[in-house]
Amino acid sequence: MAQPGLAIGKVLTLLKTEYPDVSISKIRFLEAEGLITPERAASGFRRYSKEDVERLRYILSAQKNNYLPLKVIRENLELIDQGIEPAPVEPVEPPKPVQPEPSEVGGRPPVRLTREELLERSKLSESSLIELERQGIIRLRRNTSYYGWEALTLAIVAARLAPMGIEARQLRVVKASADREVELITLAAAPYARRPQVGRQAMLELAEMIMQAHAALLQVGLDHQGVL
Repeated sequence: MAQPGLAIGKVLTLLKTEYPDVSISKIRFLEAEGLITPERAASGFRRYSKEDVERLRYILSAQKNNYLPLKVIRENLELIDQGIEPAPVEPVEPPKPVQPEPSEVGGRPPVRLTREELLERSKLSESSLIELERQGIIRLRRNTSYYGWEALTLAIVAARLAPMGIEARQLRVVKASADREVELITLAAAPYARRPQVGRQAMLELAEMIMQAHAALLQVGLDHQGVL
C-alpha cells in the first residue's frame, strides 16, 4: 500500500529552514504554473510525495541561488524528467539580506538606516537617491527619521537597473502601479475600519494576493512579448 503524501503544512516546515521566504501561497503558485503536481487525497486535500518536495527544493534553489526565471526552471525540469542533466549555472552572489519590519512579517528585527548607511549598503549614488526621493519612490518611514527595508530594497534595485539604462525617474511607472494597488487594497479593507487588528490582517492578506497577481501578470506580459 502506497504511503500517504505530506500535507502542505508539513512540506512548508521541511522547506522553511533552508528557504525562509517560502509560503503556502508560493507553493500553490508553483502548482498553478504546472511546476509541481501533487496528488489529491479522497478528502480533496493536496498530498506531496518526496519527489514533489525535492522538485520544490530544486525550484527554490534555482530562484534563490541563480535567479533563474520560471521559463528556464520549467525547461530544466522537463530535462530532468527525461533523465537529462540540465546545463550547470554559475551561482549568483545575492544582495545583502533585507529584513522587513516586524509589523509586516512577525518577529524579525527592523531595518533602520541613516541616509549614509542607505547609500553605503545599496551602492546607490547620491544624485539617484535625490531623484528617487523627488519622485516619491524612496521615503523615510512614516513619522521617523530613518529609512526602512523597503527603501533599501528600492535603492538596491535602482542601483542595479542604472547600468541597464533604466533611470530613477523611470521607476515612476512602477510606483504608479503600486499606488493603484494600494488604493484597491485600502478600498477592499474599508469594511474592517472599526476593527483595526482584523483590518490590518485583511490588508496584509490582500496585499499578498495582489502581489501574486501582479507577478503572474508581469510573467504573462513578458511571455507574450517573447521575453520569457
